[in-house]
Amino acid sequence: MKRWIGFILHLAMIVILTSFGTYTVMKKVNHEIPDSLQVTASLEQSVQLDSIADSEIDVMTPPFLGKAYNGFKDALAFKESQGKYHVVNTLGYLGKYQFGGSTLNLMGVYDMDGFLNDPVLQEKVFDINIARNKWILRRDIKRFNGKRIGGIKITESGILAAAHLAGAGNVKKYLRSYGQDDVADAFGSSISYYIRKFAGYDVSIIPQKKNPKI
Repeated sequence: MKRWIGFILHLAMIVILTSFGTYTVMKKVNHEIPDSLQVTASLEQSVQLDSIADSEIDVMTPPFLGKAYNGFKDALAFKESQGKYHVVNTLGYLGKYQFGGSTLNLMGVYDMDGFLNDPVLQEKVFDINIARNKWILRRDIKRFNGKRIGGIKITESGILAAAHLAGAGNVKKYLRSYGQDDVADAFGSSISYYIRKFAGYDVSIIPQKKNPKI
């Protein structure tokens, strides 16, 4: 009997000591963030697209500014010069949009060096040239917009991009021949390629004008 009582007491002591050794009380702590460290404003920043459109960053992929007029301008400029204002190609075409001297003369620009070093003037000339080509091609835009030629959907922006490449007269011939008169520049870019590549942009912001000048 004494032996059993001693064993029970010994076992009870082991249980009590073990319990006190492994049991830990966790106290809940309320961590409050000081007002000076709390963020209450949105961290998202808006970017002005015009500042991107006027940049001369040398990138290997064209910018995408959507299907509005600025997007049209930058997509076309990237194809022409990678968006660089001071470029002169091997055929003598100048600037961000690669204008020829005769086209510049039509719009009242005669100082080629001044044009090449004036980004604001280059942008104005591009807008004026779009307005001029809209006037020349107004009937063809109305007639062919939304139709297909050789599987390519014809749009106003595609027509105007092709006119920038090959001239409004050649685009008229292409449309009225239903694609039979498809000319290309010295680097192999054709009217049909430009019509397809630059289709679907909204260029309605530029009104058509007869013989606009700087």
